[in-house]
Amino acid sequence: MSKKSIKFYVIWAGRSTGIFESWEECKNLVSNFEGALYKSFESREEAEIALKNNPYKYFGKKNEPINSLSSNNKKLVNESLSVDAACTGNPGIMEYRGVHTKTKKIWFHQKHSLGTNNIGEFLAIVHGLAEIKKQNLKIPVYTDSQTAISWIKKKKCATKLPETDETKKLFEIIRRAEKWLEKENLKNYTLLKWDTSTWGEIPADFGRKR
Repeated sequence: MSKKSIKFYVIWAGRSTGIFESWEECKNLVSNFEGALYKSFESREEAEIALKNNPYKYFGKKNEPINSLSSNNKKLVNESLSVDAACTGNPGIMEYRGVHTKTKKIWFHQKHSLGTNNIGEFLAIVHGLAEIKKQNLKIPVYTDSQTAISWIKKKKCATKLPETDETKKLFEIIRRAEKWLEKENLKNYTLLKWDTSTWGEIPADFGRKR
């Protein structure tokens, strides 16, 4: 009797990422996960190579997954990065940060003498996506800002804040962020809207809401 062949399932985007040998385990991690990216391989060697590569390399046009840059999600993914911004006045002193959703460990924190909350949310997302690329991770980024999501999709920071001597450095950073977005294929990233009504405040929240 022939031995049943073992398949190796690569998950690039799901409730957890990596290589799995059980379809049931894989199914539980991708079922109802919007923007899930996964595929089976005949050998672990193939799977390990695939995990390090762009997932879209392994899908034909007919079977290509949907755009994983999304403003909708149903279940919380703990293995993710959460970003948020805060502003003292609007405009005012602005800062943003990125926090690992599960461990609450701060990955980055930036502060500017003058900005707006929406600019901070926008820059936090771009910083988060760039950090994920730098670390070669396949995890989603959460934001609670619908405005920032729309700016990311347009690859443009649509702020009305005037560019002055005081904001010159901030606008240089904004233009670098827009340039980074322009050269990136956003289908390679997963951006999700944080469900505050269900999960409470986003982990990166500065705790200054009144």
